[in-house]
Amino acid sequence: MEKKRLLIVTQEMEPYTEGNDISALVGKLPKYLQDNGYELRILMPRYGVVNERRHRLHEVVRLSGMNIIVDDDDYPLIIKVASLPGSRLQVYFLDNEDFFKRKFVFEDGDEVPFEDNPDRAAFFCKGAIETVKKFGWAPDVVMCHGWMTSLIPLYLRTAYKTEPIFINAQIVYGAFDTPHEHIGGERFMQKAAINNLTKEDLAAYIDGDGISMHKGAVAYSDGVMIGSENFDTSVDYLNAEDKVVMPWKSDAELLPSTSEFLRNLLEAEVPQ
Repeated sequence: MEKKRLLIVTQEMEPYTEGNDISALVGKLPKYLQDNGYELRILMPRYGVVNERRHRLHEVVRLSGMNIIVDDDDYPLIIKVASLPGSRLQVYFLDNEDFFKRKFVFEDGDEVPFEDNPDRAAFFCKGAIETVKKFGWAPDVVMCHGWMTSLIPLYLRTAYKTEPIFINAQIVYGAFDTPHEHIGGERFMQKAAINNLTKEDLAAYIDGDGISMHKGAVAYSDGVMIGSENFDTSVDYLNAEDKVVMPWKSDAELLPSTSEFLRNLLEAEVPQ
């Protein structure tokens, strides 16, 4: 049987970042899924905390050189790559000096969130899609982990809905109990509106008087993985009949449950 193609786009991942649910969960998935019949590509940001020397990152010249437009500003996108330890897989890192050179991930040394986190999310999500287009590699499933990837489901279903590379892909969003998914407000709406998207396109991300990146991402996804034990699963947006939802799983259950979840998702019809 032909291998299914799985694109993993994640905001964090062991061994490159550590100490949270996202890094731990995503770090466990690639080798298992590769060994169970999937062809994988993995993308994440190249934060300043990622040690390039230790992990042997190097630039992929054929993929670098694009400019990503966020709110009418152009930002150069550099692509680097490293081999994932213990596997035959490579991880592609999206880099930009303005957004990722800093030695912290989402907060400064005083634990104050960076004001430009919405800009960084829009840059990363659009950059990830453009990078996969350059691969010329059409995924069967696009798996997005963490709030920083939350614009990818929106972009694939709106701005990129006619892009042949993604037109047959199922979209999975991994939702985690993290402190930053409500930040941004009006700035988020402004920065997220790439390629002439309107506030109506972004309406799914509005949650009362604020923003919920999880809510918006789930609205545009076909399946949802709950990645944190304490995640509030009572929220309305998780209970739509057209969503395939995988509840939080312990380490012992995670890998086989993910494999079953993906099988169920791939048996469903892709929305057009």
